[in-house]
Amino acid sequence: MGLASARWMLCAWLLLFSLPACAPAPGVRDQQKSPASASSAGTDDTYVGWLENRSMLHAAAKLSQTVSARGDQWRLPYALPQPEKLVAEAPVWFNAYPSALITKEGRSVLQAMGSDALWSIFEDMGIRALHTGPVKLAGGWRGRAHTPTVDGWFDRISLDVDPAFGTNAQYKAMAQAAARRHGVIAGDLVLGHTGKGADFLLALRKVGDYAGVYDLVEIAPRDWSMLPDVANEWESANLTPERVEGLVKKGYLPGQLERVQFAAPGGSRKPSGYDATGVVTGVDGVKRRFVYLHCFKPGQPAMNWCDPSMGAQRIVAGDIVQTVRNLGAKIVRLDANSFLGVEPEPGSANAWSEGHPLSAASTDLVAWLVRKVGGRSLQYLNMSLEDMKQFGEYGPDLSYDFITRPAVEHAALTGDAGFLRFMLRLMQQYEIDPVSLVHDMQNHDEITYELAHLASHGEEYFDYEGREIRGASLREAIQTEMRSLALGPGAPYNEASGNGLCATFAGVIAARLGLNDPYHLTGGQAAQIRQIHLLLAAFNAMQPGVFGISGWDMVGALPLHPEDVPELVKDGDYRWLNRGAYDLLGEAPRAAKSSLGLPRAACVYGDLPSQLKDPDSFASRLKAMIHARSQYGLPLAELLGYPEVRNPGVVLMAHLLPDHTSLEITAINFGDDPADEVVDLGLLPNTQSSYDGCVDILTGANEPLPEEGRLSVRLRPLEVKALVLR
Repeated sequence: MGLASARWMLCAWLLLFSLPACAPAPGVRDQQKSPASASSAGTDDTYVGWLENRSMLHAAAKLSQTVSARGDQWRLPYALPQPEKLVAEAPVWFNAYPSALITKEGRSVLQAMGSDALWSIFEDMGIRALHTGPVKLAGGWRGRAHTPTVDGWFDRISLDVDPAFGTNAQYKAMAQAAARRHGVIAGDLVLGHTGKGADFLLALRKVGDYAGVYDLVEIAPRDWSMLPDVANEWESANLTPERVEGLVKKGYLPGQLERVQFAAPGGSRKPSGYDATGVVTGVDGVKRRFVYLHCFKPGQPAMNWCDPSMGAQRIVAGDIVQTVRNLGAKIVRLDANSFLGVEPEPGSANAWSEGHPLSAASTDLVAWLVRKVGGRSLQYLNMSLEDMKQFGEYGPDLSYDFITRPAVEHAALTGDAGFLRFMLRLMQQYEIDPVSLVHDMQNHDEITYELAHLASHGEEYFDYEGREIRGASLREAIQTEMRSLALGPGAPYNEASGNGLCATFAGVIAARLGLNDPYHLTGGQAAQIRQIHLLLAAFNAMQPGVFGISGWDMVGALPLHPEDVPELVKDGDYRWLNRGAYDLLGEAPRAAKSSLGLPRAACVYGDLPSQLKDPDSFASRLKAMIHARSQYGLPLAELLGYPEVRNPGVVLMAHLLPDHTSLEITAINFGDDPADEVVDLGLLPNTQSSYDGCVDILTGANEPLPEEGRLSVRLRPLEVKALVLR
């Protein structure tokens, strides 16, 4: 049986066995009575009921009733991705990080993101979507006390908005405000895990279907000696690789994970992806200990997507209905969707835990349900190119561009675009259409240098800059160069994680410029940072697909210092350094922190209203770039290819515009030297024999016409041109 057939059969199986989710779950107290002897605060009948009323599985059962047996389930096509429609509706996105947003006193984060002042600016700039980032209640419960998020709200424990950000009603109002300005809201679905909330605590107490939600295994009392000591029922302890190996031999676990997330240099390294619980008394009075899987942090227990209860599917289905139907988001981002399947890997001590067919099938199912209820989806998938293509065949409408993202950052850091050209051609080789990608600037994570494709093809030889090199060797060389240039005494403001650089884009550019202290810039130094930052923006904007820009980019945020957020980075998660707070509208100039407590970042550019008064500011030039992109139809253009270059710092991209007669050539020089390039138009498909005009759409300047089918392009150091031949 082929992989595609297997995926279809698996999806049909998942859908069939998910149907009982449409019925409300019976109350846990009707299923299992807590005996009189089980009277601790964590197991009594009243507490179990309290947990049930706060569980996502319980909420999802109620939400399904608002959709099931309704005719509007069948009004929309949902089997195939529709990237062009989504790009046409929302070609430019603003990516917020809600806990970093500084707001006016008395205004919630959601009210700020839904303010007419903000959406008036977005409409003027050409921004059509706001991606909120995760805003659902996250963290966990310790008894009845809420414990804070351990991963920036990616450990959700409720389908409702966290009161720290606002209310469900304010979320709806934000969506309505966006619609009035021809915009939409994008939300988040976290597929791979939850926090240690009510669902997890009910699972440990063996209530109803809750145990089936998680990759959770009960350890027999005779084998408790194989587990580390844990103080109480609310704590857990990580298993050493040796303990994992012992439990694998006993048949409890599938094997070590292929990769340990958040194993940050200098932090408290997590030696495995498994934690053991303390002793928990179940509703049946039995004392138990469990081991659970977490692909990320211990506070993020992994969900089991292949369990007869189908609890994971039911929770996510409820979240889809809540986010799209009730709250009004039109787009949802699928987080951690490559970690949904795990099984023993024959002949290996490791488990197959990334890119599993179950992950692909489950992603398809989620994307189908999103489209079926009227939304669209984006997957946040950092994998090999063949896996990205497989996951996108029937799944989400768009994928995050993890392909060129580290490569363009490498070009900005080094001034050499060789690795960027290599990755662009690799993407073309795998027939991944750039219109299906979100080409993003900074996001909430570190600047990734995982180079997933090269890791998956470590023994394969590639043609790189005229020489043959193994994938593993090229990956090591690029990562070594990145670390040598962006870290250390020359750039003490940047840190590293297990996956890349914990820095803002402005921080990376400061390292490129050799600035030891970017917090005290001269006017000339600030202008240099802005110019290279605009090159990064132009590379992402002058491609088909969605262009994404963050608040950190807009204001030119610099990294925080570790001493600014000691509690957040004490476990080695230095991503908090690139998440400093910013005042986008300049409404709270004296605020030292966001309402969620993140310190204000030092900013190179300043707030949007101030920048938009200056035609040479970063925001004003970005606005001109977005308008040119829109005017000439670049979001839906057809990629023709990446012409050869003479200069190492240059990258060229050629597109056929939607009028099917005009040609667009983007030329970017990341180098410090001038560059003269010649594009042989005869080597590009679908080009004309002659053109009537050539204009740089970023400046409006006329450029020389091609001669004998050859276009000459002259670039100053750190210059970009977007040439349209009519």
